[in-house]
Amino acid sequence: MQKIANLISISILIMLLNFLFGCRSTDNTSAEEQSRISTFGENYTAAWNSQKPENVAAFFSTDGSLSVNNQPPLEGRDAIKKFTEGFMIAFPDLKLVMDSLIIKPDVTEYYWTFSGTNAGPSGTCNFVKFSGVERWQFDESGLIKFSKGNYDEQEYKHQVEFGIEE
Repeated sequence: MQKIANLISISILIMLLNFLFGCRSTDNTSAEEQSRISTFGENYTAAWNSQKPENVAAFFSTDGSLSVNNQPPLEGRDAIKKFTEGFMIAFPDLKLVMDSLIIKPDVTEYYWTFSGTNAGPSGTCNFVKFSGVERWQFDESGLIKFSKGNYDEQEYKHQVEFGIEE
């Protein structure tokens, strides 16, 4: 009887951890589609960590756009590449971590944490670590048609100026 109780407890714990930290869907998205989007998120994260801005831009459709903190959207891969390159130059040791993905009927939410040392040209040499989210809408080929990103820009600027402990 104790073995059954332990198995039930372990099963409940596994389901809880999967719910808290796994790729979640709030609609009837198929397991295959959830897996595709989860892999997409992992590969997108790896593209940021590659220090090659063209790798990030390749995840967007050719006419895709990226808007960050309600700024006018950056249109097309070249603009997205330049934006990405700015972070990669400013933070040569940047590390992006995918915290979670939440799949909704019309949007996928990609939660991330960025860390690195502002050691690029005119850098402060301060370490930063901040989190944010991108809300993706995909085109018919599975690339990002539109991404709307948000992070605490004031906190980011404060950390660039004063740093935080690693």
